[in-house]
Amino acid sequence: MTLSITLDLDDDVTVLIAKVRKAKVASLIKELVNAALRKGLVHMVKPPASRKKFRTTVHSSGRCYLPNLDNTTEVLAIAGRREVQVILATRIC
Repeated sequence: MTLSITLDLDDDVTVLIAKVRKAKVASLIKELVNAALRKGLVHMVKPPASRKKFRTTVHSSGRCYLPNLDNTTEVLAIAGRREVQVILATRIC
């Protein structure tokens, strides 16, 4: 079955066709466009490749030293205090 159709190609596609035509020395643009459509359409209808499940390891951080973490300004102010820095440093190391 043959379908005749007129296409308006974007500039970037025209440049790519010219590059491939030079590299492959395709005599007819028709052959080149058909080959490109075949490859592209096969890729478009193929189901996506399955991806490996990503898992993270859970680690306990212990209890939170601050009663409320909603106010970030307050949390940063408290964390900036010297005594809090000493507690955190001894706890992490």
